[in-house]
Amino acid sequence: MTETALHTAEGALAAHAPFDFSHTLRFMDHFTPAEGDQTLSAQGFTKAVILGDGPVAFHITAADAGVRYRLFSPSPLDDALVAQAEDRITFFLSLPDDLTPFYAIARDDDAFTPVMESWYGYHQVKFITPFENAAWAILSARNSIPAAWTLKARLIEACGATLTVAGTTYAAFPTPTTLADAGSARLRQWIGAEQRARYLAAAAEAFSGADEGWLRSADYDAVKDWLLAITGIGEWAAAFVLIRGLGRTERLEAPEDRLIRAASTLYGRALTRRDVQQIAERYGAYKGYWAHYIRAEAETW
Repeated sequence: MTETALHTAEGALAAHAPFDFSHTLRFMDHFTPAEGDQTLSAQGFTKAVILGDGPVAFHITAADAGVRYRLFSPSPLDDALVAQAEDRITFFLSLPDDLTPFYAIARDDDAFTPVMESWYGYHQVKFITPFENAAWAILSARNSIPAAWTLKARLIEACGATLTVAGTTYAAFPTPTTLADAGSARLRQWIGAEQRARYLAAAAEAFSGADEGWLRSADYDAVKDWLLAITGIGEWAAAFVLIRGLGRTERLEAPEDRLIRAASTLYGRALTRRDVQQIAERYGAYKGYWAHYIRAEAETW
């Protein structure tokens, strides 16, 4: 469909203060799994996701109390589709997160306070969907980032969706239903690894029947157990999806080596995995935010 035939809609979404959209863009500029999926400028970004039966692109800029959006779709943007887009953007950018208690704890942590000040007002940018997060965990496990991105691009080319806005084509990652319908045999053809294809098919099957609202808000252990029941999702991948795909920051169960190294640099001593978890304990329901801020800051070192 030509760009002139696209349907559009505009609106604004509130963020819980403090909120600094410049840090949203700053993080997205260093977020490797999304490279090539979006365009960034000093004013905003544009990205696409599959909603309903097709792709919807959204252009996001700062607003006085949050963000403004403009949607682009080949299908009419009725109230239901706009509501889906607003929910996806709101959750993706963690707009409702109240960081005030997190910052109060951070001010009593001399080593971490400079990181908090550097990212003050940054609300976690998640993966655009929890399924894409799970898929990235599978594609990147025991794999280089460039190789994982090549596999992701193959999946998008095979059964994702694209939309051209202002002369730029945006790709949206396939839905879990699409990949589940494809099956492990076709996935193996696309990504060339039998075990990885089997794991991805299992994740697609699970997420295609999942209630995302339940995943976002249900008891933490229940959601963790649901993730661990998926073939190919282990402790690390489950923790990854819980924090970065679902915003479940209340625990930090599987600190990866990169976080341990960054925290060791920040706190001025060699830390073990247990040390990192003990420091995180003081942050209560914001353990995941503490870890996320450290990772984000480490990207700028």
